Amino acid sequence: YVDPGNFATNIEAGASYGYMLVWVVIASNLMAVLVQSLSAKLGIATGHNLAELIGSEYPRPVVFALWLLAEVVAMATDLAEFLGAAVGLNLLFGIPLLPAGILTGIVTFAILGMQHYGFRPLEAVITGFVGVIAGCYIVELFLGKPDFGATMDAIVRPQLSGTDSVLLASGILGATVMPHVIYLHSALTQDRIVAQNAEQRRRLFRFELIDVFIAMGVAGFVNAAMLLMAAVTFHNTGLVSEGDDLILRAYETLTPLLGGSASVIFGVSLLAAGLSSSTVGTMSGQVIMRGFLGWQVPLWFRRSITMVPALLVIALGIEATRTLVISQVILSFGIPFALVPLVRFTQRRDLMGDMTNRLITTIAASIVATLIIGLNLFLLYETFFGS
Repeated sequence: YVDPGNFATNIEAGASYGYMLVWVVIASNLMAVLVQSLSAKLGIATGHNLAELIGSEYPRPVVFALWLLAEVVAMATDLAEFLGAAVGLNLLFGIPLLPAGILTGIVTFAILGMQHYGFRPLEAVITGFVGVIAGCYIVELFLGKPDFGATMDAIVRPQLSGTDSVLLASGILGATVMPHVIYLHSALTQDRIVAQNAEQRRRLFRFELIDVFIAMGVAGFVNAAMLLMAAVTFHNTGLVSEGDDLILRAYETLTPLLGGSASVIFGVSLLAAGLSSSTVGTMSGQVIMRGFLGWQVPLWFRRSITMVPALLVIALGIEATRTLVISQVILSFGIPFALVPLVRFTQRRDLMGDMTNRLITTIAASIVATLIIGLNLFLLYETFFGS
């Protein structure tokens, strides 16, 4: 939940609109808590992940269409992950972006190889990476002196201002809820701890809720801190001009804390975010292909295919920040195609048994799905018909 897509959307939102869009970060986090809780519950209650249930319950043409959409989302995810890690390597070592992207793929394979030793070492690596990012921005939040009064005002009086703010809101949403992780979370709960009876399933779900709340709480705090520090550093300060690639200058948000080391620490945190999220993205891709179609392809083959669009974009030299933002908007458009089946499955007693959604849960999840679809449709309207 703290990956290069979050870096780009949070930093551009803060630089362009100051504190105005911090409410989107908070709202997206609350939505993600509900969605990921439902995904975990589905895996615990049924013993199957979301992709597997879609593959077995839906007509074949629908399954194939949803699989294609999921693959598009996976490629957009890879784009953000590879580009972010490549920028991190560029800041740290001066490696050109294309070789840095290829190196990212190699390192990702090495990290994924840790799965052979169980999930604990892999989780420890990812947690360590995210800890680097969190530590930097949490400390910086208190030293950078953002205007907390203006922050609270932005939260209690949510607003958008023009097409670009809608685009960024959609990107923040996509970077936080992340459709590929909806599929993955339901798979991670399948065989980690296998519950033997209804009481064990309920107990396991209670621990999963704690896990989700902690993960999303930390991620939300870090993402909000990124936006606030970008607002302090770049919004109406004259430090950036039109055409600047913000992600390449975003290390300046850490300068008050780290001085001359800011670019190094920011590069490390961006590289950590790219590598950890690239690992998660690869795991999600495996779940999607195996669940929807029953195909088990070698890891190297899948990783090679999905990294091609990312490397192509890097080779073309397209602006990094805008590319990252657009990739997260694509994720936002992919959310309903995972969320709607998730809500439908978790309200079915024949699948969920005594873990079937309560009516209030189904209503809340349906409202979230409606809001996400509405935001995406509004973005399309603003883009093509807005003034």
